[in-house]
Amino acid sequence: MEKLFKIFIYKEGEVPLFHNGPCKSIYSIEGVFFSLMERDTHFRTLDPDQAHIYFLPFSVVMIIHHLFDPIVRDKDVMKHVVADYVKVISQKYRYWNRSLGADHFMLSCHDWGPRATWYVPQLYYNSIRALCNANTSEHFNPRKDASIPEINLITGETTGLTGGLPLSKRTILAFFAGRLHGRIRPALLHHWKEKDELVQVYETLPEGLSYPDLMKKSKYCICPSGHEVASPRIVEAIYAECVPVLISQHYVLPFSDVLDWGSFSVQVSVDEIPNLKKTLLGIPQDRYIRMQKRVKLVQRHFVVNNPPKRFDVFHMIIHSIWLRRLNVAV
Repeated sequence: MEKLFKIFIYKEGEVPLFHNGPCKSIYSIEGVFFSLMERDTHFRTLDPDQAHIYFLPFSVVMIIHHLFDPIVRDKDVMKHVVADYVKVISQKYRYWNRSLGADHFMLSCHDWGPRATWYVPQLYYNSIRALCNANTSEHFNPRKDASIPEINLITGETTGLTGGLPLSKRTILAFFAGRLHGRIRPALLHHWKEKDELVQVYETLPEGLSYPDLMKKSKYCICPSGHEVASPRIVEAIYAECVPVLISQHYVLPFSDVLDWGSFSVQVSVDEIPNLKKTLLGIPQDRYIRMQKRVKLVQRHFVVNNPPKRFDVFHMIIHSIWLRRLNVAV
């Protein structure tokens, strides 16, 4: 892949809706990828005839931020932008029509990322969609679509985010703090909200407690889905060297083509939430130590580097796209 794979970015489209994205929010991976890809000299080619795949550089986050009226709530703004863009590049270049969009990809971390592709059937059914909201119940297709991690870069800073306490100082069995939304969190908070010293679950952290510090003090970090399947807590747990406890439904985990999530995380069904403490206490210490060591090993695959480094999140996303491009004959 590193020697051969070439990506062409269509130059059409203007900032802020195109070639641009957020870098200081829960959707940061969208802006980070756009920024790194636009400046890349390794995978990017300026010659479309040399490319193996073509990037559609529209940002769902920026379309919604600039064009969506929260009062009118007309989602057709995405339809107009995305459909018009595909029409422009399909008329100006031969590549879209040659493959019916199969050797093209889009990337979005917004909850409505999948919705943005509904309006162009070839984009929806044929193109590679790199999405944080990788929900198979909403027609995410892991054979052609790529799941990418949700990373919340609150300040835009990408350094100094990793590291945790040694095992001897991880005195909390499991930790979660977050708002009540979606179908899974109500069950979690109903059974565990501020009821146990070992399983510390909060809707709002009490004054004086630090969210990052509590993650670093915990053996396990609970990562339930909210409104959508993806959660930035998964990457936050990995950064804090805390074993993720995944509670979700229909979620295709990021980079699961190459990462064995069962070796460094615990997956718990919604029905098992009442027995969460018993489940975690029942994990032998030697197995926990192995999982925690593997969390440290996979951490580099979720780290944002500027400039990118081999095996980091930028390269992992490229690799996921490359694997799906291999399935396309043009």
